[in-house]
Amino acid sequence: MAVDTPAKIAILGAGPIGLEAALYARVLGYDVAIYEAGPRVAEAVCQWGHVKMFTPFGMNRSPLGLTALRAQDETYAPPLDDELLTGHEWVERYLAPLAQSDLLADHLLLSTKVIRVGKGEIHKDEMPGHEDRGDWPFRLLVRGPDGIERLDEADLVIDATGVFAAEPKWCGYGGIPAVGETGLRKRDAIECRLPEILGKDRSRYAGKHTLLIGAGYSAATNAVALATLIRDAPGTRVTWITRGEGPAAAGGPMALIAGDRLPERERLAREANALAGDSSSGITFWPGNVVEAIEETGSGENPSFPVLLAGPQEGIHTFDRIIANVGFTPDRSLYEELQVHECYASFGPMRLAAALSGSASGDCLDQKTCGPKTLQSPEPNFYILGAKSYGRKANFLLSVGLEQIREVFSMIGDRETLNLYGSGVGFQPAQ
Repeated sequence: MAVDTPAKIAILGAGPIGLEAALYARVLGYDVAIYEAGPRVAEAVCQWGHVKMFTPFGMNRSPLGLTALRAQDETYAPPLDDELLTGHEWVERYLAPLAQSDLLADHLLLSTKVIRVGKGEIHKDEMPGHEDRGDWPFRLLVRGPDGIERLDEADLVIDATGVFAAEPKWCGYGGIPAVGETGLRKRDAIECRLPEILGKDRSRYAGKHTLLIGAGYSAATNAVALATLIRDAPGTRVTWITRGEGPAAAGGPMALIAGDRLPERERLAREANALAGDSSSGITFWPGNVVEAIEETGSGENPSFPVLLAGPQEGIHTFDRIIANVGFTPDRSLYEELQVHECYASFGPMRLAAALSGSASGDCLDQKTCGPKTLQSPEPNFYILGAKSYGRKANFLLSVGLEQIREVFSMIGDRETLNLYGSGVGFQPAQ
């Protein structure tokens, strides 16, 4: 649905997709409000900032972003396109400067959480699928950095909140919580992300017995870091469990991609597999096990977790720490009062999810955009972009997100050929 400038666009999330979408909108002349729940831009990236990225910088920036930064500062020197950055380097050398540019700085609302999004005078169940719902502005319930709630309005909303800061999946059979898991999650007793094991979180894992759960790249990253800690800190042990038996050809928990075009990804997978298969590494690998129940005993800095496993190692095993890298599920509460058609399997927007279901490849490099119409929902002028648009799927690629931005604004601007990422883009910074 076309929306003319200078309409107001609310962008939820100041991560890479949110910032790039905001820049695209500002160059086209839209008013923008960028809501970020965290105290800094790219808060989710900062949470794993110590980790080196698989993809080179050239796949994680837009030509429009570089143009904006060079227009802002003639001395700006971006990373080389083939550089592999850590998350912190990506933020410091590209995302943070972009957020601080004249085009975006005054539109950025940090420590400002959008709690719910609704429409003016109409409810979710009224006028189902009718384009006239677009005649009402969106109403956003917002909590500012002072803790005070207010209502904001917008003509169009882009949800780019991602999934990394959302709710992790559960550890139990069938995807439900293991017995005792919900209470432990509320107390943050289970780590579900990427702790800085060799940095600020070292003392938490040194000399401890850690249960590592998961068969993805996050689990592999933690396994490699823990193996280094095992060599440096006596008494450190790791038991690594996966629900599946593990790819036999790979010789470990990580499936290898034939002819992997991302060398850093292949290196990590091979190193993790080697550690899992080496009895001297200090990592014990137990495939085919799932968590049935978790209990916490002890207190303070030295808790103990008796864990009931089902599988080849059935029984109760006790650990000092638990890292559950079991993936994430999108937070859909933001738009539960809007008419969003979701996939019953992935929770992604239905049209996009249906298009993605035809892709058999698990390699993120094989992902392509599926066309502007797949980004539409029954709610006019509401779009979900970025990793959240893939729902529970973990193979989203940022360059796909940039194409999503281009496609959305071709619809918003009612110009099929609109492409600010093409060559020759130039503009003056906003005054």
